[in-house]
Amino acid sequence: MFGRLAGYEDVNDAERLNGDPAMRWVVGDRAVYNAAASASEMGRFETEWLTRPANLATLAKLSGQWIDRVHRRRPPKLIVLNMDSSESPIYGEQEGSAYNGHFGCTFYHPLFVFNQFGDLERCALRPGNVHSADEWEGTLRPVVARHSDKVARLYFRADAAFAMPDVYEFLEAEGMKYTIRLPANRVLQDKIGHLLTRPIGRPPNDVRRFHASFSYQAQSWKKPRRVVAKVEWHQGELYPRVGFIVTNMTRPAERVVAFYNQRGTCEQWIKEGKGAIKWTRLSCRSFTTNAVRLQLHALAYNLGNFMRTLAMPETAEPWSLTGLREKLIKIGAKVVSHGRYVTFQMAEVAVPRQLFADILLLIARLRAPPAPA
Repeated sequence: MFGRLAGYEDVNDAERLNGDPAMRWVVGDRAVYNAAASASEMGRFETEWLTRPANLATLAKLSGQWIDRVHRRRPPKLIVLNMDSSESPIYGEQEGSAYNGHFGCTFYHPLFVFNQFGDLERCALRPGNVHSADEWEGTLRPVVARHSDKVARLYFRADAAFAMPDVYEFLEAEGMKYTIRLPANRVLQDKIGHLLTRPIGRPPNDVRRFHASFSYQAQSWKKPRRVVAKVEWHQGELYPRVGFIVTNMTRPAERVVAFYNQRGTCEQWIKEGKGAIKWTRLSCRSFTTNAVRLQLHALAYNLGNFMRTLAMPETAEPWSLTGLREKLIKIGAKVVSHGRYVTFQMAEVAVPRQLFADILLLIARLRAPPAPA
C-alpha cells in the first residue's frame, strides 16, 4: 500500500523498494535492518494468499473498517454516498475483460462508492461486459448497513445508470434520501412543455435557468415519485439543456439540483485514483488477482485521502493526491542511523519546516489515547 501511494503501482517495483531506507522503516520490524519483501514474495502474497475467497472478502471490508475508525474519532452528523462506475482499460488478454463500444476500448468495469469526504467506502471489480449498475446491491448494502445505526441521516446520489425501481425501493426501505438522474422521455418532456419554448426577447449573455417539480410514475414503478426538472437556455444554442432527477427529498427544486450537482466530485475522486494511485494498472491475467490489486489500490487511495483530510493544517492550501505524493511522500531524504534513533534529513523546497511540524502534530493527535492503568 505504501508503495502504491508513493507511485510504485507494480509489484516489480518491490525489487528496488525493498532496499530503500525510508521504505524499510515504514515496513518496520526485521525490514529495518535487513530488507523488505522482494518482488517474488509480494507476488506470491497477492496471487496465492489474498486471492483466497475468505481473504479477498476481508480485504474488501478493510476500507470500511478504516473509515469507521476515522469516524469514531470524528463522528459525522450525516453520510452522503455517491455511487459511480468507471472504466479500467486493458491492453492484454486479461480474464473477464471485454470491448465496450461506448468507451471505445477493452476494459474492466469497476464500481465505486464514495462518501462526501472523498473516502472510498467500497469498490468491486466487474467484467467489462456488464451494465454500469450491475452488482449495485452487493456493493451498496454493506456500506448502508455499517452506517445505518451510526448517523441520523443517510443520503445517496447516482447517475442515470442507477435509475431503477429496485434501487429506489431499497433506499426507501432503508429510510435514505436520494437524488438519481432520470433518463428523459416524451412523458417527462410533456410535463415541462411550457419551459421548452425559447424565451421571448434578445438572448442574454448569462444562462437562463428554470426549475420544475412534479409527480411521475413510470410503468415499472409501483408508486408515483417526485421528479425535479432543470432547463437551461445558453446563448448561441438552439435547444435547451434539460435534466431530470428522481428524488424523495422535500427541498425546493433548486436545492435538490444543487445537491445532486455535488456528485461531480465523485468523478473527480475517480480521476485522482486513476492518476495518482494508478488503480487502472490491473495487468495480471487472472480476474481474481486483478480484483485483489484493485482492493489494494483502494486502501492506498484511502490512506492518502486520510492524510489529506485529517493531517493537513486548515491554513494550508488544498492538495490533490498527486501533489500530496510529490511534495510529501515521494521526496528525497538523507537517512542517518544512530545507535538509538534515526534521522531523516529533508529539504524544505516542497514542504516548509513549520508545515511539516504541523502535519506531524496532527498525526500524533490521531493516535488513540493510552488505556487507563
